[in-house]
Amino acid sequence: MTTAETVHVGLEGRAYDVRIGAGLLAGAGHAIAPLLARPEVAILTDETVAELHLGALQDGLAEAGVGSSSLALPPGEATKSWPMLERSVEWLLERQVERRDMVIALGGGVIGDLAGFAAAVLRRGVRFAQVPTTLLAQVDSSVGGKTGINSPHGKNLVGAFHQPALVLADTQVLDTLPERDFLAGYGEVAKYGLLGDAEFFAWLEENGPALAAGDAVARTHAVRRSVEMKADIVVRDETEQGDRALLNLGHTFCHALEAATGYSDRLLHGEGVAIGCALAFELSARLGLCPQEEPSRVRAHFRNMKMMTEVTDIPGHLPETDELLALMMQDKKVQDGKLRFILARSIGQAFVASDVDMDAVRGVLSDALAARR
Repeated sequence: MTTAETVHVGLEGRAYDVRIGAGLLAGAGHAIAPLLARPEVAILTDETVAELHLGALQDGLAEAGVGSSSLALPPGEATKSWPMLERSVEWLLERQVERRDMVIALGGGVIGDLAGFAAAVLRRGVRFAQVPTTLLAQVDSSVGGKTGINSPHGKNLVGAFHQPALVLADTQVLDTLPERDFLAGYGEVAKYGLLGDAEFFAWLEENGPALAAGDAVARTHAVRRSVEMKADIVVRDETEQGDRALLNLGHTFCHALEAATGYSDRLLHGEGVAIGCALAFELSARLGLCPQEEPSRVRAHFRNMKMMTEVTDIPGHLPETDELLALMMQDKKVQDGKLRFILARSIGQAFVASDVDMDAVRGVLSDALAARR
């Protein structure tokens, strides 16, 4: 069997392992079987992932005597919706999935969030395992128990905290990702260095191009370090009362831009995170919180990785500044009508800020919309 590196998420009463390594799909049955009350699982996936990886997962389960049924949903952010949640829950009920059974989420962040939420509400809580197939899901959305769907009012506004029983991050499946999707996930990897580990960000500056080119050792290291950082924060603050908000670095800008582009493929989530991180550092610099060189360094790294870096990299029409600000006010981080931002004193030193000068935010957005590279 493949040797995996393991990061333990030590939540009392809800602890689980994140296993990271190449070829984990083939051994999935041996990893999951000990968690099952009966040797049968229900898999939620999407049509694109199913074509690429469902067979390998089902073969890996069957090798350990675990049977499976599967539902493949349409790919894309639009699947994180009420209709697809209803379809998933009704399908699971038709399969007579019981509370002690296991739902498996095979896919990227969309499937992970949707399947996790379906498991959370089914019979008031059914266990589930995450088998993330994108870089973004492996380093971020599969770990920490945030599940949910989008609303016309904004992203992830309906959901629940529901921790997985296991996460299997097979780094070999990343080889099948289109370059754009891989780089979008890299936006979340870089975020970890930017928010809390300057040495990791420096490592990424040196090794990021090799990682993107397929270096397996570099990929495993990047996934493991990202998961370690997220696990540490989640254990300290599972339901985002304090430190966990740091994981939203860049996301306030990102979510507004995603809403403005209709959650379409004009802007992938990780691309929005990269742009949002650059904007957050720009805002921090303008507020005198971090050196002026830091936003330039952030942008330079994303450009070196051939990623979206500026608002004007987003194709098509974008709304004016005030409309983007209005979209920001739908963010989950609004408290008492005030928007909290994740700002930074330097690379690797992010913090949660309240009462941010909205004129400064307006200025950053206005300049970003007017900029031409």
